[in-house]
Amino acid sequence: MTDPAKRLWAFAILCGVFLVELVKASVDVAIAVFSDKQRLRPAIVAVPLDLKTDMGIATLANLVSLTPGTTSLHVSEDRRTLYVHVLDRDSDEDVIDAIKTTFETRVRAVEPAGPHPVRRKEGAVA
Repeated sequence: MTDPAKRLWAFAILCGVFLVELVKASVDVAIAVFSDKQRLRPAIVAVPLDLKTDMGIATLANLVSLTPGTTSLHVSEDRRTLYVHVLDRDSDEDVIDAIKTTFETRVRAVEPAGPHPVRRKEGAVA
């Protein structure tokens, strides 16, 4: 397969995975809202980014925000960290792992391999 064909297939897979995650998260949030027994553990989690482009970062941030129970709050100035508010979490590591394995790896497969690097701000601390 050519690179554009691979990227198109990766995009189709990303869309399917997002729809599955959307349904699962919607059910989880509905249960949390209507259950009087559950104690929520909201948190802000810093998710390290491995994405290469601003478009990839924006796509990931939007996927996170469109998933019920999570909201992207901020991308660090050096574009290496995405801050995410989660409605309920067991641990920060679980949230990071879920975002990276569910969405980030698939967004990376859609990103072009060409010369569109993330623009780092001058003087940004690594």
